[in-house]
Amino acid sequence: MDLSFAFLLNSVLLGVGLAMDAFTVSIANGLHEPHMKTNRKCLIAGTFAGFQALMPMIGWICVHTVVTYFSAFSKLIPWIALILLGFIGGKMIVEALKKDDKPEEAAVSFKGLIVQGIATAIDALSVGFTIADYNVWNALLCAVIIAAVTFVICIVGISIGKRAGMKLADRATLLGGILLIGIGIEIFISHMFGS
Repeated sequence: MDLSFAFLLNSVLLGVGLAMDAFTVSIANGLHEPHMKTNRKCLIAGTFAGFQALMPMIGWICVHTVVTYFSAFSKLIPWIALILLGFIGGKMIVEALKKDDKPEEAAVSFKGLIVQGIATAIDALSVGFTIADYNVWNALLCAVIIAAVTFVICIVGISIGKRAGMKLADRATLLGGILLIGIGIEIFISHMFGS
């Protein structure tokens, strides 16, 4: 197992890069649920971290087994992220625009959280290509480091969203929905027209 500084630094940097979408969605979740308890924060951050670790490993396995199928699937990644995040964000916007005399805080459902986790981590499948030369133990260690970095970054994102959510109150759900749609569009554009 490679525990060199370069390997560890590369894994941490991969974690930071991959966690940015999850960070933004964490802010949106904090906005949507400003009175979130610590165990809920850990559940959300843990879900994102789990998917951020799982997707590179799936990509690594694909590289070592069914690379032809994965390359065909990789073209769908921006579309899947756009559709999933657009749907969740659109639902949040509709909820925010409903005329309600007493706005109440509603937590993102577990199913919704899973969809968010998949949508923000699906582009991490391609990391399997960048770690393809790692042996299985190094790939697993890299995935664990990515998960740990994502967890910490998402906890920070939720905390930022909660603070802003308490100040924005009635507009928090609307802003969270707009953020999710924006993330979906950003993932789509960066994959379709980026490098």
